[in-house]
Amino acid sequence: MAIKYKLVEKGEPGVVGGGTKKWYARCITDGELTIDDLVEQIEKFSALSEADIKGVIIALENVIQNAIADSKIVRLEKLGSLYPSISSKGANREEDFVANTMIEKVNVRYRPGKRIADSVRNAGFKKQS
Repeated sequence: MAIKYKLVEKGEPGVVGGGTKKWYARCITDGELTIDDLVEQIEKFSALSEADIKGVIIALENVIQNAIADSKIVRLEKLGSLYPSISSKGANREEDFVANTMIEKVNVRYRPGKRIADSVRNAGFKKQS
């Protein structure tokens, strides 16, 4: 296994004409796995049927969705954690803060478990042209 990348040339941000340009690695993806692909692969490692696996994945999605919307951290053991994140404009005084207009972004963050993080760190790299 190897993480694929390509090189891109970038200038210095905020410098007219780009300043000194350097080459940076950018990760590229090589396809995707759908729920059906995951179900097919999970079937090989379990005694569960396709319908059972798909049902569990759909139920897990619903439970995670509700938990994140309730401001909870979802810990999936070795898979990692999902948690809500927000960013906002600043207010000069606490009483001036209005959530509906000042909160700009709401995201879900993912922190991989140790085994997943280790597998990415140890995967190696392969340059694509």
